[in-house]
Amino acid sequence: QVRLVESGGGLVQLGGSLRLSCRASVSIFDLYNMGWYRLAPGKQRELVATITRGGSTNVVDSVKGRFTISRDNAKNTMYLQMESLKPEDTAVYYCNALYYGSNLWGQGTQVTVSS
Repeated sequence: QVRLVESGGGLVQLGGSLRLSCRASVSIFDLYNMGWYRLAPGKQRELVATITRGGSTNVVDSVKGRFTISRDNAKNTMYLQMESLKPEDTAVYYCNALYYGSNLWGQGTQVTVSS
């Protein structure tokens, strides 16, 4: 069974940093259009950042300059480096990828930013 497993969430103060990891149980080269989403209480799920197989990246305007998405092919792992965190970044963060037509989701990791 193909799985995505997130880690790295936690409680951090305003202005702090966290790095989220998403480890795949298959070769990362078999995954397409990997990305990070977040779901905050009372809000809809929001796309945060994406990275293609070729390494092209994109982040949404609300996190531009603060969040960086990357991947380590040797470790089959995608990362989301989050800097200058704000209370509005509080959410459950999910990694996502397409695997031969199947839309995969991780279990989610909670990020809480206190003011």
